[in-house]
Amino acid sequence: LFSSRFVGINASDINYSAGRYDTSVKPPFDIGFEGVGDVVALGLSASADYSVGQAVAYVKAGSFAEYTVVPAKQAVPLPSAKPEFLTLMVSGATAYISLKELGELSEGKKVLVTAAAGGTGQFAVQLAKKAKCHVIGTCSSDEKSGFLKSIGCDRTINYKTENVESVLRKDYPDGVDVVYESVGGKMFDLALNSLATKGCLIVIGFITGYQNPTGLQPVKAELLPAKLLKKSASIQGFFLNHYLSEYKMALKHLLKMYERGDLVCEVDFGDMSPEGKFTGLESVFRAVDYMYMGKNIGKIVVELPHSVNSKL
Repeated sequence: LFSSRFVGINASDINYSAGRYDTSVKPPFDIGFEGVGDVVALGLSASADYSVGQAVAYVKAGSFAEYTVVPAKQAVPLPSAKPEFLTLMVSGATAYISLKELGELSEGKKVLVTAAAGGTGQFAVQLAKKAKCHVIGTCSSDEKSGFLKSIGCDRTINYKTENVESVLRKDYPDGVDVVYESVGGKMFDLALNSLATKGCLIVIGFITGYQNPTGLQPVKAELLPAKLLKKSASIQGFFLNHYLSEYKMALKHLLKMYERGDLVCEVDFGDMSPEGKFTGLESVFRAVDYMYMGKNIGKIVVELPHSVNSKL
C-alpha cells in the first residue's frame, strides 16, 4: 500500500476518462496513470524487497488517489519521493523508447519536436541533443522558448508569433529527418509536409483533438500515400503500453541520467495558474484545464498533502 505524495497529469487522462482507451470500462472508475509516494504497508511477498517508508513510483490506472495498492513488481524504488522522478515514469519513458526504437537518431539528423516545452517534449529535445542531433522545437510563448534554449534546443519556433511552415521551408529546405509529434490537426499536416527524404514522423498523440466529442480533428491525409512514396518517408504510431518490455531498461537509464545531472526534469505545479498551485485531488481538474490551455512548462504535477492523523 502506497501513500501518494505527487501524481502526474497526462494528456491521455481525458481520453481514458472519456472511454476512448477501453470502451468496456463503465463509470464510476478510477483515473490517473502515475504517482510517487511512500510505502505505508506491505503484503507478504513485497516485504523481501521493500520496507515501510521507502519512496516508490508506480504507473497504474487509478493513480489519482491518496492511497493506492500496487503489486510489488510494478513499483519502482526511488532514492526519494521527489516530483522530478515522476516526470520520467510516462513522459520521459515515452520519449526515450520511441526515439530509440523508431527515431534511429544519429549525429547531424534534424529533429522537430512539437509541443516541445511540454511534459514529454522536454525529454524528446534533450535526448535528441544527447544523440548530437539538430533540434527544432515548437512552442506557444517566449517564456517556453527561453526554457527550450536552456535545455539545448537549437531553434525554437513560437507559433503564436512565427509562421511554422515558412520557418521550416526557409531554414530547412531539405526537410527534417524525425518529427516527435503530439499536437495533431494542422501541426500534423505541417510536420508531414516538412519531412525529409527517408524521414520518419512519430505520432505520440494529438492533443488538439482530445477535447472534441469524437476525439479527432481531421487531417488532410488524402494524399498521404503519394506524399510518403515521393520521399520514402514513414509515419509510426507510438503507444507506451506496447513497449513495456523496454520499460524497465528505459527508466533505469533515465534515472541514472537525472541523478548524474545530465537531464533536466522540469515540473510545473501550476504556481502561475489563476488559482495557484495544484494541491490535493480536488485540483486535478484545474491541472487538466491548465494543460489544455497550453500554459505549462514541463510536466504538470499535483501535490497531495498528507494529514498526520491519517487512520491508515
